[in-house]
Amino acid sequence: MQYNKLPQTDIKVSEVCLGTMTFGQQNTEAEGHAQMDYAFEKGVNFFDTAEMYSIPGHKETYGSTEKIIGSWFKNSGKRDKIVLASKIAGPSPIFGYMREKLDFSPVSLQYALDNSLKRLQTEYIDLYQLHWPERKTNFFGQHGFKVQTDEWQDNIHQVLETLDGFVKSGKIKAVGVSNENPWGLMRFLEESKYHNLPRIATVQNPYSLLNRQFEVGSAEICHRENVGLLAYSPLGFGVLTGKFLEGMEKHPKARLNLFPQYNRYSSEQSVAATKMYHKIATKHGLSLTQLSLAFINQQKYVTSTIIGATSIPQLKENIEAFTVKLTEEILKEIDTVQAIYPNPAP
Repeated sequence: MQYNKLPQTDIKVSEVCLGTMTFGQQNTEAEGHAQMDYAFEKGVNFFDTAEMYSIPGHKETYGSTEKIIGSWFKNSGKRDKIVLASKIAGPSPIFGYMREKLDFSPVSLQYALDNSLKRLQTEYIDLYQLHWPERKTNFFGQHGFKVQTDEWQDNIHQVLETLDGFVKSGKIKAVGVSNENPWGLMRFLEESKYHNLPRIATVQNPYSLLNRQFEVGSAEICHRENVGLLAYSPLGFGVLTGKFLEGMEKHPKARLNLFPQYNRYSSEQSVAATKMYHKIATKHGLSLTQLSLAFINQQKYVTSTIIGATSIPQLKENIEAFTVKLTEEILKEIDTVQAIYPNPAP
């Protein structure tokens, strides 16, 4: 296992980050604990969660993932060996059960953080992230920005001031954003630069062979401003394992069958591109999973890749894929497919 520093910090994280959003819905507490045990044994020291998990979000399962991680910390005694990331949810018309107001006001940030700490049974969170922007912008399956009515007032200075208080109190160590676009990322960096406020260390965005939009503007920001990408959905909800090429019906417990609303990776263009990537992998003696994860891992601006699994065999295959190194020939073949089907999954 290789390790990288979270930018702007002395915190070392494994190049593989264990995503946990299935804990509490698709996975039981025992299964979640088994995944954390296995990942830790393989050198994974970085876990990512969020206040709203498990996914899909429901009032009945709200906070369940953090509770499972918290019980693992208590039982294992390994809290000090894990770099823990969590997130506060942004505005949403369907998740109002989480707190009185879904925003990043000082009151909401304090409430969300304190409750996450309680569920996680810890006194601090290493990386605290804003799950999605307060303003209306393009994220969660939207290719481009559309101008629309927006009551958001620029409160980024206030948000960073509040987070600064959490850092000084020892409740968090570093801050990050998620599902953020280039304007938002630069706006946060600008505010911290000129007002000596906590600097964004990471941005957690989707990045895969089916969605390389991050490369268009955000990748250069990460490179020049020393911000790390935490790449999520690197396998596109399992599409980039190739298992659905043999038919969706053969995998009744797969996330795409259980939750068909998550269909952003299932378009006609995505399927066509996946078939081409599968041919490249087969040609070079690789699995599609290996090709997909190795591609993400080789990008210099990626600090860690978030993998999620519902079983130990899946988790084992994913972790082992990080030993693969793609040649220049393979990378050129991948770019050829990208040119034919550019970013088919937003």
